[in-house]
Amino acid sequence: MAALGLCSACGGPQSSLRPAGIEAARVAELFWWMTAVGLLIWALVIGLALYVTRLRPAEHNVRASRWLIIGGGAVFPTLVLGALLTYSLSLMSELRPAGGEPAARIEVAGEQWWWRVRYLPANGEAVELANEIRLPVGERALFRLSSPDVIHSFWIPALGGKLDMIPGRVNELILEPTETGVYRGACAEYCGTSHALMNFQVVVMEPQAYAAWLTHQAAPASPPRSTVAERGQRAFLANGCGACHAIRGTPADGRVGPDLTHVGSRLGLGADVLPNTPEDFVRWIGHTDRVKPNVKMPAFGMLPEDELAALATYLSELE
Repeated sequence: MAALGLCSACGGPQSSLRPAGIEAARVAELFWWMTAVGLLIWALVIGLALYVTRLRPAEHNVRASRWLIIGGGAVFPTLVLGALLTYSLSLMSELRPAGGEPAARIEVAGEQWWWRVRYLPANGEAVELANEIRLPVGERALFRLSSPDVIHSFWIPALGGKLDMIPGRVNELILEPTETGVYRGACAEYCGTSHALMNFQVVVMEPQAYAAWLTHQAAPASPPRSTVAERGQRAFLANGCGACHAIRGTPADGRVGPDLTHVGSRLGLGADVLPNTPEDFVRWIGHTDRVKPNVKMPAFGMLPEDELAALATYLSELE
């Protein structure tokens, strides 16, 4: 039963042992080979220990014992570990295939504690989003990873291995998803108080759907559709939210925080801390520091409840 309980953690949207990408499949394959070899060595060691202590506890031949120690303690581990090292190094060329133009070029900057995401289409201007990534299935995506503050680590376990995001340096990662679906990414390097609250969703789509989605994301925000949303837009601009956040098509052009042009279409809020609902918008805006400790965004709990609700309605409609 205990073994079955452990196996239950090998699936789900954040499991590297249920790969949905070519790179993750190579990592999982290496893991299973190393696990199998490790179990074989463990079985040999335990078997030898039982043999000399239980099945034949009498004194053993000194010469044979020395050869066993040399062979089992030095030669065998060297050969096995050398073979595993050679095999793992051979996978590196597959994890960074040469040639071919990637279908998506994406810049991701890890910040405390959220993700700035910029798509760089071959034709057209860059499109900035935050805390969510979408990819076309069966196509290569090139990620350019950086950080403006501290070391973060970009990791989508179901799609590939992790890679550090280091201030002053740009690292590149290539991923090619093989299955559509929604997967979970995370920061895998401790980066401060809310490190555990710095996650993101990855949606792998059919290429046609991905192209349509990216075209929509490049468009400016739609105007408010109701009087409540209109009041929310006025509250957004009057309370200085546009100094930190951008909403394309409005006077809000801040660059400090996430771009909110189409925030209503995202799967979560605050780097996947909360669901994307009007009620959770109210909670996030009014009690930001409680939801995510030491976050740089100030809480606006001083606003009247009806103004917070209008602001949440406006942001929810930005799809």
